[in-house]
Amino acid sequence: MFLSAEDFATVVRATPLISIDLIVENQAGEFLLGQRTQRPAQNFWFVPGGRVQKDETLERAFARLTEAELGTSFTLPDGEFYGVWQHFYDDNFAGKEFSTHYIVLGFRLRVDAEHLPLPKAQHSDYLWLTPEQLLAHDDVHENSRAYFLGDKEEKVIGL
Repeated sequence: MFLSAEDFATVVRATPLISIDLIVENQAGEFLLGQRTQRPAQNFWFVPGGRVQKDETLERAFARLTEAELGTSFTLPDGEFYGVWQHFYDDNFAGKEFSTHYIVLGFRLRVDAEHLPLPKAQHSDYLWLTPEQLLAHDDVHENSRAYFLGDKEEKVIGL
């Protein structure tokens, strides 16, 4: 379902959004980050992902988001459920004076990195980093860092 920018702003202002984040691992044990071109978290390195749309099943959302974010469609069973997370941002897609709140379903996905035609629609660049490199990188957003912290402090529901 397509919403106008004004209607979507009303939704973001009033309710949490449901999204899927993809914790994508290559054969070398490195994880994919994209440099975000849009708000919130603009210019930060972030794991791929996106919103679940109204009336969209999780299976369909997963296939759509993997195609849009990774350039290749994967099925929900290709991923491993990683937990439910909360993401809070002072910013929003419109740059107006209201926050954004996501309830995030994390899925770990192991891929052959050589066969991912990573699109540039949402990210200006990509990095593959080990968890240690990722946690040491200053521009990795805290919500993406949380997936790699030993205590998983931002996690709502465990594995």
